[in-house]
Amino acid sequence: MMSESSSDACDLVMNYSAPERCAFVKRTPDCSMADGFINYLKLAFCLLPPNLTPLTITLCIIWLLVLFFILGLAASKFFCPNLSAISSTLHLSHNVAGVTFLALGNGAPDIFSAIAAISRPHTAGLAVGALFGAGIFVTTVVAGSVSLVKPFPVASRPFLRDVVFYMIAVFWTFLILYRGSTTLGETLGYMGLYVVYVLTVIISTYIYNRQKGSVTNGVQNVPHIPEFNSSYSSDEGDVPGLIDGTVQQEYESEYSPLLPYSESTSQILLSSLNPVDNRKWRRKPWTWRVLKVVKTPLEVLLLFCVPVVDPDKEDKNWRRPLNSLHLITSPLLCVLVFQSGAYGDLMIQGEVPVWLLTLLLGMFLAAIVFCSTTNDHPPKYHPLFALLGFVASAVLISAAASEVVSLLHMLGVVLSLSNTVLGLTLLAWGNSIGDCFSDITIARQGYPRMAIAACFGGIIFNMLFGVGLGCLVQMCTTHSFVQFDSQGLLTWILAGSLGLSLVLSFIIVPLSQFHLGRSYGIFLLIFYSIFLVIALLTEFGKIHS
Repeated sequence: MMSESSSDACDLVMNYSAPERCAFVKRTPDCSMADGFINYLKLAFCLLPPNLTPLTITLCIIWLLVLFFILGLAASKFFCPNLSAISSTLHLSHNVAGVTFLALGNGAPDIFSAIAAISRPHTAGLAVGALFGAGIFVTTVVAGSVSLVKPFPVASRPFLRDVVFYMIAVFWTFLILYRGSTTLGETLGYMGLYVVYVLTVIISTYIYNRQKGSVTNGVQNVPHIPEFNSSYSSDEGDVPGLIDGTVQQEYESEYSPLLPYSESTSQILLSSLNPVDNRKWRRKPWTWRVLKVVKTPLEVLLLFCVPVVDPDKEDKNWRRPLNSLHLITSPLLCVLVFQSGAYGDLMIQGEVPVWLLTLLLGMFLAAIVFCSTTNDHPPKYHPLFALLGFVASAVLISAAASEVVSLLHMLGVVLSLSNTVLGLTLLAWGNSIGDCFSDITIARQGYPRMAIAACFGGIIFNMLFGVGLGCLVQMCTTHSFVQFDSQGLLTWILAGSLGLSLVLSFIIVPLSQFHLGRSYGIFLLIFYSIFLVIALLTEFGKIHS
């Protein structure tokens, strides 16, 4: 995508005969893949025989699913809850937290994937494809599914505000791609557009609350912040997340023991590492149970390495033995995983490895915390564990995103597919499918406004910061302006389709008196189907300029 590597040399490997491909990969600098743990091109062309290429692709797709599981789990179970805890500790209002911390939490997989892709010249097409592809997928498939499941009247002002800002972001991105370059000043201004969006949300909500009097004053003082990355609820004074929290507390109190019961330290440790709730297990369908069995090993590993602070619980999710271990495992995870393990073997003055120093320091701090605290009461500094969990989960998400980008690049080379089409399909679907199911579930529970809020609010943040931070990383690496080289008609089809879908929604929804019905949902699903067919036909050369 970037002109510094306008023709990715690795793409030429398929022009060679099978015995020559390994030597080509080894001598070509573009095939080094220094940013990941695994060199997937060497795996495909050197380690495995050519006649096993279908098996290689199958194994890589399975590994890709595992990486998506890691991205989803790390973001939803660790990154986002810790951001929510940090927001509560800082006493941020629901609006500010919703469009800053929680937008980052919910969009973490998309943002880190975009940064990892756009900061490398030969995979930048993945970023544009993924961000535009995810934007079209969320605003058509997800929004259309919500409208089909639960037709409802949408909040007019927040809807128009988010659509207008997203159209501006898409148009600005289109201009950058069309000109083929961006400067530091423009990149900072591009990211500054989100600051303007945040200020608009805060000011509009303030005006709305002034008009409504004291209707929403209670919402602003509630410490719990629902994990939805937009502010429709604030504008309308309806926060279902608070209702869910009350129900959850009543449910847990019903099953609480009648007599005081104190667990031993070993029991606390074992129960803390068990991600399966026996009561929920009995109530869930078999499909959920199968998925839970698949995810459990990953969840246990993450629970062991990443702390989670829950401000809604009375004990703030304080687990003395596990949290003490986190002071060892979390810093060690960061050192070994950050930038694909680049600092794992780094030696201090040529004698002491960084990982050993981190391990010893972590053991010292863990011993102090374990000996100076009790199982029943969290220490005053417990909120700092939310910061540790935030950093550890962010590093893990970044590493997993880098692996996803490297793996998709290899699949593109082997299957002779462009990075853009891989971004708008596999990467966009993988990062958005979780949002799709969660938003549909929210709509079925009777909160379609919150579901549609999640559709439009977060993708603005993802695009502006995904592209913006990726460009900043590239500028810091190369010490020069970022140059873009369009991959042709497919990029313009992506940008045009996303812009067209937003313009149509901007026109159709007000004409429908802001009522999102089943006909609107069917229209959005048909629009996405037509877009996908046109994009794939363009990729395979059936449509060309």
